[in-house]
Amino acid sequence: MQNRRIRIWIVSLVIGLLSTAQAYRAPTHLVDQKPVSIVRDPSGVFIVDFGCVAFGNVRLIPPARATGSVVVHFGEDSVDGRINRNPPGTVRYNTATVHLDGDSPLIAAPPPDERNTQVDSRYHPPAILTPPEWGVVLPFRWIEVEGWPGELRAEQITRQAAFAATWDDDAAAFESSDDMLNRIWELCRYSIKATTFAGVYIDGDRERIPYEADAYLNQLSHYYSDNDIQMARDTMDHLMVHATWPTEWAPHMIFMAYADWMHTGDVDWLRSRYEALKSRMLLDRVGSDGFVNSNEEQINRIDIVDWPAGERDGYLHTRVNTVVNAFYLRAMTMMSEMAGALGIADDADEYTRRVQATLVRFQDRLFDARSELFRDGLGTDHVSLHANLFPLAFGLAPDQARASIAGWLGNRGMRCSVYAAQYLMEALFQNEADEQAVVLMTAANDRSWRHMIESGATITWEAWDHKYKPNQDWNHAWGAAPANLLPRFLLGAEALRPGWEVARIRPCIAGLSYAKGKIPTPRGPVCVAWTMDSSFRLTIQLPAGMAARVELPVVEYAQAVFSQGEQLEVRRLGNRLILPNLVSGTHTFEVR
Repeated sequence: MQNRRIRIWIVSLVIGLLSTAQAYRAPTHLVDQKPVSIVRDPSGVFIVDFGCVAFGNVRLIPPARATGSVVVHFGEDSVDGRINRNPPGTVRYNTATVHLDGDSPLIAAPPPDERNTQVDSRYHPPAILTPPEWGVVLPFRWIEVEGWPGELRAEQITRQAAFAATWDDDAAAFESSDDMLNRIWELCRYSIKATTFAGVYIDGDRERIPYEADAYLNQLSHYYSDNDIQMARDTMDHLMVHATWPTEWAPHMIFMAYADWMHTGDVDWLRSRYEALKSRMLLDRVGSDGFVNSNEEQINRIDIVDWPAGERDGYLHTRVNTVVNAFYLRAMTMMSEMAGALGIADDADEYTRRVQATLVRFQDRLFDARSELFRDGLGTDHVSLHANLFPLAFGLAPDQARASIAGWLGNRGMRCSVYAAQYLMEALFQNEADEQAVVLMTAANDRSWRHMIESGATITWEAWDHKYKPNQDWNHAWGAAPANLLPRFLLGAEALRPGWEVARIRPCIAGLSYAKGKIPTPRGPVCVAWTMDSSFRLTIQLPAGMAARVELPVVEYAQAVFSQGEQLEVRRLGNRLILPNLVSGTHTFEVR
């Protein structure tokens, strides 16, 4: 045991040295952006709109022989056509004063924010710093310029916006028959792009530090939005050294490693981090009953369930917590698969035995067969959204109860945060409740992505609304789950084997008449397009070196599956028609 701890410490130290160096070599750059509009109000103040929020600052080119001072206001929010100078929460507003000296270009940027530039804090890990040559960057959409001599022309003002240097706007695409879904996807895709500015995934502008759960959700959506894999890796290496506090955040590191392996197929990268991942399995908290146990401090603070605390649907914490143990089981399952891929048979066998034994206890003691729902934990009969969405999303619910749990979740609604919504949506999409998932995404209330769009957001928020988290950021990519959910489930494209050697194409109709798009993978883009009218028609284009298992939806009056005029043999499994053989290249299938 002592030798194992030493090995883990050495691996963590090496990763720490690497991540510290990489944090200052982040593949990011500044991109020049021109305003979409400039308006001069009656007082002479110029109001400049860049169309969307980005992290950056402003470069000004004054007219010849200009002198004096100019005040520049930066804002994420506006009220009655002007920047909101007293915004709520951590929505950003700041100012800078610059001094003109002829037509020499100058940078307008506010002073640094002590909260998000701390590198030595007793309260949280060090903030991620941007390159000093950039100057201070902050998130803003609008600026107001006071004291500018003459007219302010578009060529005299440029936003220097920071993004990942490798970002490709054409890497991904999504479109459906529901315009609100299309707007939601674009909001979330852009949110991932805009928050790559730091070179690793950060939690928004308030702290600018990585958190494990945030990072995993960013990673999933980044994979479905762009071709980059390095940012997720750099973030994971950073977090292996600078861990944060919540119980369930630790297993998210295993989720990140597993997602990398499935996306890239790279066992060498995984092998060098495998031993260090063992410290994130919660094994030190497993009691003689086989469950992860919680002491008083963990119950009161560390077992997070959801964040903020008001988003927990009344969850009752107990010594054996259903959500915590669901994460433990899911992480153990992933570790077993990764150990097998690495040829570490003893670990793979041990973890598989643990999963099998604990899952029996998990279902026997935490699942109520009468209601067909999971309790919050041992010692309580309280039933919450969270005690059911996580087991269902992680494949831990009894087979015969999955449909009823999914229906209950869909009817209960979005009684969780934007973080847990990732897993709630997965639970619904994976269990034939896709229409309910789309209804929740687009609901005309203040707990949906539609609400963000109708409130003017151009980057996703940290919470559904300020009343649910008064100090929330407006630039938080853990709220961007539809960037991965829509292509994963409505287009139906997921990696079935590591490295996308085999994909699964399993589109969900969700009440739509069509959906199409492009999914980036390490082997090249996967293109999917389907229509639904009197029959269901699907066209897929796979890159070289990739095969796919195709699972078509059963539609009303469907009799058979055809391709190129020929009827195909298929196997029906539930509400799916599964082709018996893998396919490659370009194919069109019709269910009629």
